[in-house]
Amino acid sequence: MTKSKVYFTDMRVLPDYGLLEKMDALMKRAKMDSIDFKDKLVAIKITFAERGNMAYIRPGYIARVVKYIQDLGGKPFLVDCNTLYYGMRSNAVDHLETAMLNGFNRIEVGCNAIIADGLTGLDSTDIPINLKHVKEAKIGSVIAAADVIISVSHFKGHQGTGFGGTLKNVGMGSGSRRGKMEMHAASKPKIKEADCVACGKCIQHCPEKAIAYNERKKAQIDYQKCIGCGQCVASCHYGAASGAYDQDAATVGEKMAEYTYAVLKGKPNFHISLMMDISPECDCWAVNDLAITPNIGMAASFDPVALDRACVDLVNQAPSIPNSALFDKDEYKSGMDKFDHIHPDVTWRDTLEHAEEIGLGTQKYELIRVK
Repeated sequence: MTKSKVYFTDMRVLPDYGLLEKMDALMKRAKMDSIDFKDKLVAIKITFAERGNMAYIRPGYIARVVKYIQDLGGKPFLVDCNTLYYGMRSNAVDHLETAMLNGFNRIEVGCNAIIADGLTGLDSTDIPINLKHVKEAKIGSVIAAADVIISVSHFKGHQGTGFGGTLKNVGMGSGSRRGKMEMHAASKPKIKEADCVACGKCIQHCPEKAIAYNERKKAQIDYQKCIGCGQCVASCHYGAASGAYDQDAATVGEKMAEYTYAVLKGKPNFHISLMMDISPECDCWAVNDLAITPNIGMAASFDPVALDRACVDLVNQAPSIPNSALFDKDEYKSGMDKFDHIHPDVTWRDTLEHAEEIGLGTQKYELIRVK
């Protein structure tokens, strides 16, 4: 199989040539401008991160991507979908406020932010793909309607998939609430009666009227009516409603790859990954732990699989930071796979191997260095 080109620039700068200029050079050298952006609606898929997390991508980098697209005649906007769990990104009002507070606003980045699956995560478009696990991917409608997909990902560890990079950002991140339920679970949400305070929020927000009080004045789901949309999970402030999260890690990773396939299907796309503040866990956490390696640089490719694999390899080749999460478990030794060591119950290779099998890209790459 032909190797895909992955372009990489490190963190070294000159007085008149900083990291933002290196971002410009990376996009130009990787031929991002070969995409026809003229008058196209361009979705820049990022994560706005939870409030309190300080490891997410700095908005200044995103501003350079926005300007590059605008200079080529495109109409870019930042986009993400609501989270499945209850938090500051589980509805569009709180999600947009979080984005603004984290710096993803028109003043800072030069374009607007949109929540792709609407106010409460119900705005979803089914995209037929007929793959191993997913027959119709439930994608946030705004992302599904975009003309071009550009992803900018913060590369880091992840408790559920080993690492979080382009496939995580595009696949899991573009799923509507129903889509995220499909990726995470083999069954539907459940309600823990002991935590239910009978506030009625889940009943109010269930689109199928599948929840009612039982004789104990506790919320109960009628699984004959339940469509697994996750609205009860997002609306419950007391943790009584929760996703099943009963899918094994390998299947979650494979479904995530299939959702990425659905998002990119038939559309021009390009991907950038920033290996900075490489935290051991996801930006969905409201905190971030000490990075596991020093900052490495930025990489870009038209192939999301090759890009993720190159980033894994670059992180594994980098020196480790003492006292980081790498050293919390058994003795870490140089040369060990860092993501395997931090998250031993997850095999990140499953996701990339399945992505190759479905034709999303290749793990074989040529690393081209950009000054």
